[in-house]
Amino acid sequence: MRDDTGLAIAEITDADIADVISLWQRSGSTRPWNDPTRDIAFARESDNSTILIGRDGSAVMASVMVGHDGHRGWVYYVATDPDHRHKGYGRATMQAAEDWLRQRGVEKLQLMVRADNTQVQAYYESLGFGEQKRVIYAKWLDGRPLTP
Repeated sequence: MRDDTGLAIAEITDADIADVISLWQRSGSTRPWNDPTRDIAFARESDNSTILIGRDGSAVMASVMVGHDGHRGWVYYVATDPDHRHKGYGRATMQAAEDWLRQRGVEKLQLMVRADNTQVQAYYESLGFGEQKRVIYAKWLDGRPLTP
């Protein structure tokens, strides 16, 4: 599907993996404790999740990992090419993620943003998201200490 920004948005293919990982690294979306190759493979293993990418020509300009737990939708790895921001690419891929969830009957989308990432908080607010006060607990199942 092509949107009004000119992006062609589709699910990731095997041939896209290296470009998507590069996008995530350039946009600051990766963390040392997360293996992006494994995250991509894991998302693609289930009908409950996928990775949507936005292309301008042959170049991957944006991505979003979207999935649901049967109750709520979640997005991760929302990324746009740092050299092509402010063109509506992030908004277009988020809209595609929302549409993907709606098609599966999911009525609520949630996401997490690090507290110090105020620029991204303002971006999501511009998309109509609102902050909900929650306490998030986490535990690594392999026993390692919590990461920031």
